[in-house]
Amino acid sequence: MLVWLTTVAAVLLFAAPLPVEAQAGRVWRIGFLTTTEADNPGLVAFRQRLRELGYVEGQNVALEIRSTKGRAERFPSLADELVRLKVDVIVAGSNASIEPAQKATTTIPIVMVVVGDPVASGFVASLARPGGNITGLTTQAPDLAGKRLQLLKEAISNLSRVAILWEPGSPGARRSLAEFEAAATALGLQLNAVEVRSPDELDGAVATATRSRAGAAIMGGPIAYPQRTQIAQLAVKRHLPILGPSSDYAEAGWLIGYGPSYADLSRRSADFVDRILKGAKPADLPVEQPTKVYLSINLKTAKALGLSIPQTLRERADQVIEK
Repeated sequence: MLVWLTTVAAVLLFAAPLPVEAQAGRVWRIGFLTTTEADNPGLVAFRQRLRELGYVEGQNVALEIRSTKGRAERFPSLADELVRLKVDVIVAGSNASIEPAQKATTTIPIVMVVVGDPVASGFVASLARPGGNITGLTTQAPDLAGKRLQLLKEAISNLSRVAILWEPGSPGARRSLAEFEAAATALGLQLNAVEVRSPDELDGAVATATRSRAGAAIMGGPIAYPQRTQIAQLAVKRHLPILGPSSDYAEAGWLIGYGPSYADLSRRSADFVDRILKGAKPADLPVEQPTKVYLSINLKTAKALGLSIPQTLRERADQVIEK
């Protein structure tokens, strides 16, 4: 009887499927599409979370990082390259990278990190049931455009005109611009739209915003993030207060950063990757929304601009940068 039980146990043991982490010799390949440098905060946070989940580069996972270095037009060729490499999953940071990845493959799972409205963009059928090979996270939160404009009104006395530096070639940019236009009307602000099609146009765009007598500006997108330090310097030079869509921008020298934490979203995207590598289907993984929106204020920049930020606004900030 003992021999029989031992034999049955052995058969069951070898018949049972091995968990992902125990599959001997398997090295998962993760494609990572980004606009920025290889050591950007989002990628650092993503790598850290992967390690916490048991994925060690060089042992059981390989990262195929592809960066456009601020040139969004390179995303299609980079997405095609990852598909040819037959990666197990693609992490795509924003609309500008998700759309080319979606066109490049309908079978390889794609995890979104920073996207405004994935349903309107055509990436998923719904937040609860994505329905295809794409899932992940969205920055979509109630009335972010209006809240960002309201913050500028509170920070800058007598503000009447705001410039939106926008990227017409970026997916979702026109929809975002329309949201800002509606919010500006509701707040009694005049909005000036200034196009930015490449990093080479940033200096001219900031100069145009200043000439239009804008009292402040807002920008975000594939061009803005990798060039955020340069834009901060241009804005201070032109005496133009500027707001960006996350704390990363305030840390780079912008007056205000307001939005979800990119590092937090990147960490959470690693959890999606983990679940997919363990057998979950993107179609069945609900898209997650931000758990918190952060307000960061750079007082050093405010001083350089000759602004005095109201104490009530400082007290509401999650982060106040003074050095």
